[in-house]
Amino acid sequence: MSLLVVGSIALDTVETPYGRGDDILGGSATFIASCARYFMEPVRLVGIVGSDFPEQYIKFLTECNIDLEGLQIREGEKTFRWGGRYDEHLSGRETLFTELNAFQTFDPVIPEAYRESKYVCLGNIDPGLQLRVLDQIRNPKLVVGDTMNFWIAGQKDTLLKTIKRLDVFILSDSEAQMLAGTKNLVKAGHRIIEMGPPVVIIKKGEHGALLMTKDELFTAPAYPLKSVFDPTGAGDAFAGGFLGWIGKTDDTSFENLKRAVVYGNVMASFCIEKFSVDAIKNIHIDDIRNRAETIRKISQFDTP
Repeated sequence: MSLLVVGSIALDTVETPYGRGDDILGGSATFIASCARYFMEPVRLVGIVGSDFPEQYIKFLTECNIDLEGLQIREGEKTFRWGGRYDEHLSGRETLFTELNAFQTFDPVIPEAYRESKYVCLGNIDPGLQLRVLDQIRNPKLVVGDTMNFWIAGQKDTLLKTIKRLDVFILSDSEAQMLAGTKNLVKAGHRIIEMGPPVVIIKKGEHGALLMTKDELFTAPAYPLKSVFDPTGAGDAFAGGFLGWIGKTDDTSFENLKRAVVYGNVMASFCIEKFSVDAIKNIHIDDIRNRAETIRKISQFDTP
């Protein structure tokens, strides 16, 4: 089964209490694709970078067996750059700069070979661009989309049109509360389902994730880590693990969606252990399985 990933590819500058990384590989499409490839092939990437994008990052993506036919390299322009600083608890983040550069005029043209992709993951790009991608895809089996506070605040009408065309909508707890207008996450999930997507996943950071349909609910804890190094990309790593598992099994039943949420949490747990993609470069499949099994054990109990 094939997976198409469309999103940002960036050069990040990140500061945490544990160090600093300058011009490190980032972006939603990067994290989604580099996590999903552990479960399925081919993973096809559509994004844009400038001519300053380091060759070593192209090599990394290629070595991950990610299909880069859809990668646009804009000559004479710079790659999207973002800088952020986390507080001492890694729970708050300050954006230091955002330079859209080539990404500002990104027009996601989907190569003909990609248009039959059965699984589609839309990173948290402009919802208008997400719609443009969906208009180019032929009969996908499952479409997963993400968003961010910026689009909820500035392009809500377009976002509402987009999510009507999603099969699974992934967003953070704060984004769900903002979009639904309530602090209660269960109520927020149901309100968002009424907006169109039959499945909603609300990411809760260190508290795991909530999976909801109109009639069913499941929650999975995060993998317990003793320390966190850099939370950047964790939500996208979750999406990559989630959709990677769905693509691997080709099973969209609610029971399998539950397993996919667990694998999403597992991939997010690897991501946050180092800067950029450093912790997800060379994961052994047994380590992925072991972390999934740990989550199963710590969340399982018998009633008397």
